[in-house]
Formats: sequence, structure tokens, C-alpha cells
Amino acid sequence: MAVPALPDFPWDSLAPFAARAREHGDGIVDLSVGSPVDPTPPVVRDALVAATDAHAYPQTMGTPALREAIVRWYARRRDVTLPGVDAVLPTIGSKELVALLPLLLDVGPGDTIVHPETAYPTYAVGAAIVGATAVAADDPDDWPEGTTLVWLNSPGNPTGSVLDAAALRTRIDRARELGAVIVNDECYAELGWEAPFDDRPVTSILESAVVGEAASALAGVLSVYSLSKQSNLAGYRAAFVAGDPALIGRILAVRKHAGLIPPAPVQAAMVAALDDDAHVAGQKTRYAQRRGMLVAALTDADFTIDHSEAGLYLWVTRGEPALDTMAWLAERGILAAPGIFYEGEGSQHVRVALTASDERVAAAAARLR
Repeated sequence: MAVPALPDFPWDSLAPFAARAREHGDGIVDLSVGSPVDPTPPVVRDALVAATDAHAYPQTMGTPALREAIVRWYARRRDVTLPGVDAVLPTIGSKELVALLPLLLDVGPGDTIVHPETAYPTYAVGAAIVGATAVAADDPDDWPEGTTLVWLNSPGNPTGSVLDAAALRTRIDRARELGAVIVNDECYAELGWEAPFDDRPVTSILESAVVGEAASALAGVLSVYSLSKQSNLAGYRAAFVAGDPALIGRILAVRKHAGLIPPAPVQAAMVAALDDDAHVAGQKTRYAQRRGMLVAALTDADFTIDHSEAGLYLWVTRGEPALDTMAWLAERGILAAPGIFYEGEGSQHVRVALTASDERVAAAAARLR
């Protein structure tokens, strides 16, 4: 099999804008990448330290304690009752699963993978890795015959848009008509900002209100979640997939052969993170304060904020080409991510991340004004 032709890594193209922003007298405010800047919670770090005597190989399927913690978390935080620990599987972060899921599910040339029209680029990269055709389509009526895998992303990156239960049900129904697996990338689910998700997680594709109550309700349906955002664990590479036990079994079988295993100390840290809701609430409060400052400043600077009901970003526009806005921001020492990464060369949006310190966010707000 030939090595697939992959696109250039988009973030490399930010270098000129970053260089200009660094010339600002008060330094750069980097709002381009959604990489957490706040400390990893002590309860998680303590669990990692306690598990550093990791002399034996870890379990690909996850320790019993971790699998049980994931099941408990779905029940407590997502209102999802899973059939048991065979319905969950830890992964080495969520990005590797997004990129490799087509390979793990034997998707290949002649198959079609559908992803959102404005999307995190790794969905298309996963299609390229296996030689499948990637189709960007939000309307289920536009999903073509021959589709074998459908990616949803609610809450969405970069737009922060949310699919409600009815919209998720419609998409599941269409995927089943096509005989396709459907997966929702839900890693921003704890970060809802507008009612009804301002005080609870965004709807999961696995909720009974979406999939129903039948024994076969989870057939062909998966949910992906990451602890990077809710728990500041991006450096741990800690995530998991849940849903249809038959699909989980297929994914597990390949991962065993490939040695795709979260390290044992990380698995122990994940248990601590999943069982502690207090640090998640505290982190959401910090992001809410930063978001409030940026929303006010961007609005005062005549930006329009589109969608952005949830997640770690504001999806904004000045009604001009995205790269012109990038240059405008860089002149003020601010680095964002251009919408061309997510919706093509014609984009007039930029993505502004909430992942900077309070001091840097306040500096950005002052500069925007």
C-alpha cells in the first residue's frame, strides 16, 4: 500500500502572522490553538504519581477501574446508560482515533466518509490515510450512497454549533439507511455557554432520547470524548470511545495487534479525572470569564460572532477574507486561527481560542478596543 498523500500541516502557515504579533511591545497573545494553559488538577496529578511503578504492560482495553469509571461518567454526566464495560475503550487522545478510525473499521478505497462542512481537518485526513473519499455535507439528504462512516462534531470545532436530540436522531436514521457507522466527536460537551446547555453537558449521541430504548439502540453508533479540554490533560493524551459493543470489539482487536495503548499511569489519572466533577466546574468558570471578556471586546471592535454556543472557541468575522483579519489581529499582537483551515480558501472567519491566561485575555481585550 502506497504512503497516502496528505495535505501540508496547516498550522505551519501561521508563522508570518505569529512573527508580526510577537513584535507587539507587550508581546503576543496567542489565541490560535486550543491548548490548555491552566494547571492539571492536583487530584489527577496525584493519581498519576501514585501509578508510576508501571512495570507491567498496560491493558489495551483499559483497566477494570478505568472502564468502570467511563461507564459511571456517561451515566452521571451524559445521561447515558451503557450496557457494560465492553461498550467503552480508552484511546491515546482523541485525535489519533479520529485519524485512524477508518483504518480500524476497514474503510478503504471505494468507500465514502462524510464529515461536517466546516470541520476539524483530521476527519478528511483519516479518509486520506485509507484512500477513501471525503465528502463535506451537513444535510443528511446530501450524504451519498456508498457512505460507510459519518463524522459528526457537536459541539463543533471551530464553530461551537450544537446539534440537539432531534437533529442527532435524523442523522442516525440516515446513517442506518446507508448502512454507515455514525460517530459524534463530543470532546467539548462540558463547555456549553447558552441555554439549555449552560449548566449541563451538551446532548450525547448515545442518550436514550436520541438512540431510543431498544436493545439494539447503540448499533452502529459511537461517541468520542477527550479529557484534554475539561481537565487540562492535553499532555496526557487521555480520551475514550464508547457505544456499540460490537464496534468497540472490532476496534479493540486491531488496537491490540498495533499496541495502541494508553500508558498505565495515564489510565490511573483518567479514573481520578472522571470521578471528580469539581475541577471540571472550576475550569468551566475560568473559561466563562475569559469568554465574556473576549465576546465584549470583539463585539466592540465590530466583529460578528457566529454560532459559538459551546466549546473553547469564538467563530468570528469582520466580513472580509480571513487572512486580512489575521493580519489586522497580528498588527495588534493577537494570533488566531484562520477559517481557511476549516472551510476553505473563501472563508471570512477566524477562530479565537479561550485558552490563554486571564492576563493575556485581558491584554487581547484591551488591544481589540
